[in-house]
Amino acid sequence: MKRIKTLLIATGLSLALSQGGFSQTANPNEVVITGVRFAYPLVEKWIGEYKAANPQAQIRIETRTVTDPQKYDLLVEAYEQDKEVKETREYISIARYALLPIANAKSAFAKEFGEKGLNEKTYKQIFFHDIYAEKDKTLDTPYTIYTRLQKAGAPTTFAKYFGYEQKDIKGKAIAGADEHLIKALLKDETGITYTIPGLAYDLQTRKPADGISIIPVDQDGNGRISKEERALENLDKVLASVETDKIKNVPVEYLHFSIDKHNSNPEAKKFLLWVAANADKDLHQFGYLKPDPKRLQDEKEKLERFAAVK
Repeated sequence: MKRIKTLLIATGLSLALSQGGFSQTANPNEVVITGVRFAYPLVEKWIGEYKAANPQAQIRIETRTVTDPQKYDLLVEAYEQDKEVKETREYISIARYALLPIANAKSAFAKEFGEKGLNEKTYKQIFFHDIYAEKDKTLDTPYTIYTRLQKAGAPTTFAKYFGYEQKDIKGKAIAGADEHLIKALLKDETGITYTIPGLAYDLQTRKPADGISIIPVDQDGNGRISKEERALENLDKVLASVETDKIKNVPVEYLHFSIDKHNSNPEAKKFLLWVAANADKDLHQFGYLKPDPKRLQDEKEKLERFAAVK
């Protein structure tokens, strides 16, 4: 009897240890994705195409709330992670996104600055707490800034570009996702904020979304707003300008997927490799910029070596 009990205990321990070696999700065909919410429409498109070619795959997005879900396989994020985090995960930079200043289309701010635009000085004065910044005394148009409450990719990128931290952004802090800033702005005729092109524009018509005015910025740093810099009515032209020119006053950052280096799902690895090979054709449609080709190729090769390890 004692020998049987010992055998049962050993068998149970062996099972427990073997189960601990699986990836984040129990089903080897199931892949859970979470992360920055503004990327979900693009990721959903990729999931649909991947599943059409791989019917056995069970890939789904689990929406991020205040924190990430307890278990997930892939994380899509919109800002550079801390060094400690990056050492534990494998990354693939699939796209870039820009951040544009926008206003309620009915606002006095939209009327005035839709014509004269923002240069670096007015940008900083309007959006950031900085007692040392040079003040423009003619800036008396009423406005209400809306920004994110929680730490997130867009406000982190926006603040960092101008030499600040997210906490330095002025305005009313809104809980939730970037979409909630748009909703708040549309309800307030003095509202202004910053957002990605995919939310500022209607992706079907390629024109600014209803109720939103895109504010031009001094892209060449000469202190003036040219006719070309005010030409913001077509999303594809805006993307072409931001993507090909070395412009100023437009924060740009990478959107990337990551996967745990030590406890990863084989199906998740396959999906990442598929995205790396197929993402390019969808980026402009959803308002994203293409990544640097060399960076993408280098990370893709690293991912291929990682995926080959059983």
